[in-house]
Amino acid sequence: MTTELADNVRKYRRRAGMSQEELAHAAGVSPGTVRKVEQGGTVRMETLHALACALSVTTATLLAPDAPEPVGRSEDPNRVNLIQLRAALTPPVGLADSEGESAEEEPNLRRFRRSVHDGAVLYHSDSYKSVAFQLPALLRDANSAVAHFDSGEEHSQALLARAEALQLAGRYLTQVRQYDLAYTALAGAIADARRAGDRLTGASGVIGMCWLLLRQGRLDEAEQLAAQTADLIEPRLSRATPDECAAWGWLALRAAAAAGRNNRPQEARHYHRVANTAASAVGREYTGSFFRHWTTFGPLTVGMKGVEDAMVVGDARAVVRKSSEDAMSPKAWQSAGRPSGENWNRHRLDVARAHARTNDLSAAMDELTGVRRASPEWLRHQRMAAEITQEILKKRKRTLTAEMRDMASYLAVVG
Repeated sequence: MTTELADNVRKYRRRAGMSQEELAHAAGVSPGTVRKVEQGGTVRMETLHALACALSVTTATLLAPDAPEPVGRSEDPNRVNLIQLRAALTPPVGLADSEGESAEEEPNLRRFRRSVHDGAVLYHSDSYKSVAFQLPALLRDANSAVAHFDSGEEHSQALLARAEALQLAGRYLTQVRQYDLAYTALAGAIADARRAGDRLTGASGVIGMCWLLLRQGRLDEAEQLAAQTADLIEPRLSRATPDECAAWGWLALRAAAAAGRNNRPQEARHYHRVANTAASAVGREYTGSFFRHWTTFGPLTVGMKGVEDAMVVGDARAVVRKSSEDAMSPKAWQSAGRPSGENWNRHRLDVARAHARTNDLSAAMDELTGVRRASPEWLRHQRMAAEITQEILKKRKRTLTAEMRDMASYLAVVG
């Protein structure tokens, strides 16, 4: 963590008249954790949230800008791995006009959108290398189509096609933690959807943007953007389509996640009530179009996100209890519908962390192993999975099991 964060924690602790031991007791962490934070050590977001609660400030208050760390000696492999995608998203800019070259042949927008759809299928199946390989050509073709169809309804359709391609790029880049490039892609997707006059596609881009802001720790901005957009697109439920309800509900979930992480529990509960209203209107898990909200939405998804928020504030026992209820298990899928694989996997990681916190290390490993079996590539990109594994290794008093050693090796974790 930054020296600025360490200074902020120290400053607000002293303002509250607390010793390090008193702050640790109030936050439910060890005194060593407080010392580590104030010395500039690494801390999880949930630990930071607990400290903010104990100090009666928002989490964002403790997070402040600081000078970047010096660049390490090792080269960032993604600088080279993503060079073609970077070139497609951020072309060089000079004094000459560079609106993009029109396609030599008239683009087939239906075929192009089918290609983007296929890319989205690959993304949702965790085939990240295939997505990265296809994206540069998709984005170049999208730019050519917009340049070719420069007016009328076909221009709007070309803008929507490019918005879908940019959303795919933004979601992928957020997943692999290339946040600046992800912002460029998502901002472009939202701008194209606005120019085309398609509010739902634009809202889908905002949902992705809020996810990116959450990952960056920009909690105030994530909540404000999600809440403002939800107010803007709030549907009349008596005649709303499932896509409209899903977009509205996901924006509420993003706002709830930001507020909960930012020590604003009352606001988080309000947004969850909105999400529950949207889920009730949908009725069951609904997938719809990939490019409307990019994932499944319904009562089960809202329930899983509630569990995630409970884990963020450190209520591990509540997570274990809720996860064992039939309404949160695959038994409910027949009547409630099936959640998306990504949301279900994230839910299982929350449950794994809760088991690790309550010292049921065997159950935690069962969850991690199950996620690895279902989505091995997705798991490798989840920092949370590595953190849970590291926690298991530290808590294990006896010799590590073969399963634990194998998971640590797979996630490149050193105990």
